[in-house]
Amino acid sequence: MTDFKQMEVWFVTGSQHLYGPKTLAQVDKDSAAIVEGFNKSCKFPVTIVFKPVVKTPDEILDICIQASSNKNCIGLITWMHTFSPAKMWIAGLKALTKPYMHLHTQFNRDLPWGEIDMDYMNLHQSAHGCREFGFINSRMRKNRKVVVGHWQAENVQDNVAKWCRTAIGWADSQGLKVARFGDNMREVAVTEGDKVEAQIKFGWQISAYGVGDLVNYVEKITDAEVDELYREYEKEYEVAADCKPGGKYHENVRVQARYEIAMKRFMFDGNFKAFTTNFENLTGLAQLPGLASQRLMAAGYGFGAEGDWKQAAMLRIIKTMSAGMKGGSSFMEDYTYHLDPANEAVLGAHMLEICPSIAAKKPRLEVHPLGIGGKDAPARLIFDSATGDAMNVTLIDMGNRFRIIVNTLEVIEPLEKMPKLPVASAFWKTMPNLADGAAAWIYAGGTHHSAYTMALTPDYIETFAEFADVEYVVIDKDTCVTQFKKELRWNEIYYMLAK
Repeated sequence: MTDFKQMEVWFVTGSQHLYGPKTLAQVDKDSAAIVEGFNKSCKFPVTIVFKPVVKTPDEILDICIQASSNKNCIGLITWMHTFSPAKMWIAGLKALTKPYMHLHTQFNRDLPWGEIDMDYMNLHQSAHGCREFGFINSRMRKNRKVVVGHWQAENVQDNVAKWCRTAIGWADSQGLKVARFGDNMREVAVTEGDKVEAQIKFGWQISAYGVGDLVNYVEKITDAEVDELYREYEKEYEVAADCKPGGKYHENVRVQARYEIAMKRFMFDGNFKAFTTNFENLTGLAQLPGLASQRLMAAGYGFGAEGDWKQAAMLRIIKTMSAGMKGGSSFMEDYTYHLDPANEAVLGAHMLEICPSIAAKKPRLEVHPLGIGGKDAPARLIFDSATGDAMNVTLIDMGNRFRIIVNTLEVIEPLEKMPKLPVASAFWKTMPNLADGAAAWIYAGGTHHSAYTMALTPDYIETFAEFADVEYVVIDKDTCVTQFKKELRWNEIYYMLAK
């Protein structure tokens, strides 16, 4: 997983020489105090770095060029303590390649009613200084996040911290390498997409490898390495009796252990952070990687089944954004419905590959036949998802643009036991309800694959979409299908005109 300790967000405050050295010294002091307060709050996953106030076009351009070229800097927080004439910012904003947010705050929360004078007014001009800055951003058609409120307020710090986490995801997205073991599932549409455009928009490098390239790694794994990893399985999971040494399926488990070590080594050697498999492309492998894929997801890798590289990359980014937060994330598929009118819900699962980070209880390690593909029965982890708020995120290629679709969910306990279900699963109610939520998803072109997360909320994904300048739509408790269809049509016009 990405090392957050090395990441920085620079705090850049705008002003001008008009106010004189005394006022500018106070601006610097106040800005430094905000940075210190943010870092002491323990809400921020990265270090907020104070930068001296910028007062001229050259200073602004210089700090933006520095930020763009600094490997540790993942973005800027901008604040106009006083009035900073916005034409000064044009060159800098044109040169800036890192994401930035606009913090619309002021240093003091309350007006000093009995003491306020023009000196105070000249120093504390965020109310209109930030509007000047906001105009030039809008005039230049710049995507940015605007957070409004006093900097010490908990909700303001939470929103800034969310933006920082999304900036972490965006930084991870740049140069994100996805290894495709085999190709896409034949004749399937939604797993296809423009890989060149994905690299232009998101920074992803999507590379295909023959399964034989992985087999070469598998053949080099020693029995001693497999033994060591199996002992780890015994500690972490409830291992079925027939999967233990001497059991009927113990060798099947060992095969997955061999795959896990080989795949992890392959990705480490190539600096890959996400991968895909395809049950139609397994030449040289006895099983579809099931347990291996589940455990690699739990270690932070993105995954997509049937060659679905778009969801593999999105899952990796979601895992990066949410590292250290409560709640897991997994590759997911809307598999089958419960259509009782009094309790409509979706059973989400896949053939094998659901990440144990979402498990409610200790997973069970079992071996069962796959049912399709004609390969040996693979080992897998079986569990029910934890309950609570969640969302499905999917990325689709619309031909002239990418669209990110989010659907919020309420994950609930299964209504009854499912003793014969041989895979991990999640049972959820779709927002706003199954009929409208599924209809909106289908109208939007949403896939059957998604990145499922119980850690993040839609605003993280909205900000990420703005970083990439791609379409974003959300289906939630307030969605009206009629209005949603209009939004899709309006978006179609916008993206045609924007090009």
